[in-house]
Amino acid sequence: MEHQCSDHHPGDCHPEHAPAEPGRRKILKMAGVAAMPLLGAMSSGGAQAQAASASEPALGQSPFTVRAYGAKSTGGRIVPLQIQRRALGARDVLIDILYASICHSDIHTVHGDWRAPPLPVVPGHEIVGRVLAVGNKVTKFKVGEIAGVGCMVDSCGTCENCLSDREQICLNGATFTYGSLDKVSGGHTFGGYSDKIVVSERFAIRIPPGMDLVSAAPILCAGITTFSPIRHWRVRPGWRVAVVGLGGLGHMAVKLAVAQRAEVTVFTTTPGKIADAARLGAREAVLWSDAAAMKRLANTFDLMISTVPYAFEAQPFMNVLKLDSTFVNVGLGEARGINPGAMALGRKSLSGSMIGGIAETQEVIDHCFARNIRPDIELIRPEQIDAAYERVVKKDVRYRFVIDFASGKNAA
Repeated sequence: MEHQCSDHHPGDCHPEHAPAEPGRRKILKMAGVAAMPLLGAMSSGGAQAQAASASEPALGQSPFTVRAYGAKSTGGRIVPLQIQRRALGARDVLIDILYASICHSDIHTVHGDWRAPPLPVVPGHEIVGRVLAVGNKVTKFKVGEIAGVGCMVDSCGTCENCLSDREQICLNGATFTYGSLDKVSGGHTFGGYSDKIVVSERFAIRIPPGMDLVSAAPILCAGITTFSPIRHWRVRPGWRVAVVGLGGLGHMAVKLAVAQRAEVTVFTTTPGKIADAARLGAREAVLWSDAAAMKRLANTFDLMISTVPYAFEAQPFMNVLKLDSTFVNVGLGEARGINPGAMALGRKSLSGSMIGGIAETQEVIDHCFARNIRPDIELIRPEQIDAAYERVVKKDVRYRFVIDFASGKNAA
């Protein structure tokens, strides 16, 4: 189901108006200029907040405990936890989390598929919520606005890549939203399966007024991960673009490429997704096992985006690329069986891409809002996270689970 604004989630949508789309390097500067001046600041912690009464301490004035959901052991169940968030610094924002979606990398992390995670692990890097408090030097947000947090919460800010808006590949090491060494508070970072989060304003994304908040969350990872190669390789109208794997990332790749007026073909292992591919705008969908179709499509595609999270045989897909075309692996699955000779004869390239920088993440949010590009989502309660993990592994999701933290808060 594709979520639409409804009476069941009051406050999730605002009056629609589509913003203009500024250039990437102007986005962050414009956010600062657009912010209204803040009235006053706290002397301790540099935070400004709205307290329930004059007698209550301002939220974020000191480190505080929040409810979260995470695993206490590698491969363990997702259970309620208590974690600590830091006090607001001068340039921090405190976000009351309303929605956080489930990325396949959350599951890989909890299961220890890449390495043993630091424990406890609280996943979640597709986060949307309302700003509750801001530091006294924050210019990008004011209290009450909607902010998003994607896959990163810090980087050095001074290396060549950071200065080129590529914080995700910071030469001194980006701090990822969960499971990274926390260079500010010590220990390791905790993600968005939680009640609140504190993050530097540099790494918070402005969510446009009027954007559907539930479907905005997956854009902060699934959207930027597939948008970045489409932008980098400059997909143009009429290009033949192949998408390998039709899941959370793959369905966003289809929507974003179709929006560029590319002709999209989906390669899937699931017969039941053939009709879905057509509904999403693909020109054709092909099963990996269809040898005749693979032969027919040889030397066809200008760009191929693989969203597969597991090891797979990549050479059959290299064979359907055109001369001078590129296979981009964004799913991080191991591309096995590459034939160097076949690559040389077609001057074909194997490349990788990982999420995007903060300016580009802001760009994809604004791009999707302006064009009404929305992920297909299924809303779940926090206690359903384990069951959702099992369904993702079984490919039984169309196409992103979003955890609803807002309903409980609205009820309260």
